[in-house]
Amino acid sequence: MGIEIDRERFDEADYVSFTERLDHCLAALEQLLERPGFGVGPRTIGAELELFLIDDQGRPLAKNQAILEDAGDPRLTLELDRFNLEVNPSPLPLAGRPLTGLARELEGALESVRATAAAHGGRVAMVGILPTLRDEDLHRGAITDAPRYRALDWSLTRVKAEPFDIQISGRDPEPLRVVRDTIVLEGANTSFQVHLRVDPEDYVRSFNAAQLATAPVLAAAGNSPVFLGRVLWEETRIALFEQAADDRDAPGRERLVSRVAFGTDWLRTSALDLFEESVRHHEPLLPIRGDQDPLEALGADGVPRLDELRLHQGTVWRWNRAIYDSGFGGHRRSEMRPLPAGPTVTDMLANAAFLLGLTLALAPDAEVWTRQLLFARAHANFYDAARLGLEAELEWPGTDGTPERVAAAELVPRLLPEARRGLVEAGVDPGEADPLLAVIGDRVAAGQTGAVWQRRTLAALEGRGSGGLQALGELLERYLELQAAGEPVHTWPVQG
Repeated sequence: MGIEIDRERFDEADYVSFTERLDHCLAALEQLLERPGFGVGPRTIGAELELFLIDDQGRPLAKNQAILEDAGDPRLTLELDRFNLEVNPSPLPLAGRPLTGLARELEGALESVRATAAAHGGRVAMVGILPTLRDEDLHRGAITDAPRYRALDWSLTRVKAEPFDIQISGRDPEPLRVVRDTIVLEGANTSFQVHLRVDPEDYVRSFNAAQLATAPVLAAAGNSPVFLGRVLWEETRIALFEQAADDRDAPGRERLVSRVAFGTDWLRTSALDLFEESVRHHEPLLPIRGDQDPLEALGADGVPRLDELRLHQGTVWRWNRAIYDSGFGGHRRSEMRPLPAGPTVTDMLANAAFLLGLTLALAPDAEVWTRQLLFARAHANFYDAARLGLEAELEWPGTDGTPERVAAAELVPRLLPEARRGLVEAGVDPGEADPLLAVIGDRVAAGQTGAVWQRRTLAALEGRGSGGLQALGELLERYLELQAAGEPVHTWPVQG
């Protein structure tokens, strides 16, 4: 995020000084966005993949710092909990075969992590929520031993001023409730985040398109049904992460915007609105000023780093988030955060192809359908998709301008040709787009997402007589065996 975090506690003067610098960042960004030609460049994609580290028993392995150091791979970074790592592949041009290049980088980094983890008695799991997590795994001592994460924990708990009370109702007859006085539960989620850079004149339409596209893609991508032994949402990550980082007190939940949220409305004018919303709605958590004044750095055609704004934006976790980057001449891009890790690299690339393609296809007409479809309906779509997956009903712009309610299992196949058109018109090789989108089509036809496979397999194991921790352990081992084989999840057999 640009600034080295070397402190864990802050005083009032830190917050005042940092807030002043945030205002300077917003003023500089406003001028940058008005500068002719700023941010113009080739469309690119990027990604981030979060991982679980586990031992030979399928239990969380709290050795991320040792594994990172021994791997020596610059694509790897630490994550919040000691049993998490993150892979950061290089950005790639959208035109051509970008997902093939992304696959090559992911596989290379995963090979590096797996080999190093094995030397520490560990393995790697790509899954939205590790099924074998237990209540006793999630305590303050599980947070990565680094100033950044200790500072984040201290700051969020300071703002919250009451425990994080997680309550999720799902498929299990009994709702889940878990209470913590720390942010450790954030690390129980791992995702596959996709970045998209477009020309500045296309940004508003593209961001709104991503907001609309997210629900049907998420409905077809669920891979996080089990948490602490309970079968909950198809994408339990969504509910868990929102509550695990929610810094509002009980009265504030009625009037304030959560730090983790889908959004508040369609974007109307500029990406600046998204950054201003983050600053105006959310108290700084890591108030450390950098060594560059953004207004001075702006100068004559300068491109400031906006360190404080980037640092603050990194602590406001919108499911689709605006990113400012001073690299490559300076630009802003969209970070699409809702997709889960796993089940396989092929599945993740298929999800990314569907999300990117549908976003690109929807963007040109965004000014029309954002007038037809209430943002509240897109908001509801997102949570229905996370909760019910392919069983959800989603509201979608109709061909005659009237929104219609469509089952996700019916809507997704209808949208795949649109996603293909979006990719191909952006210059993606059809030979790359077609096989990946076919994975989504086959997944929906089979009715088997990663979440569905996990639920079916767990039920089969319990029907055979396995139960509790034993069944969850067997579920994970079968998942990892099939993940290693690399075939997409819709082909995975369900065996008791």
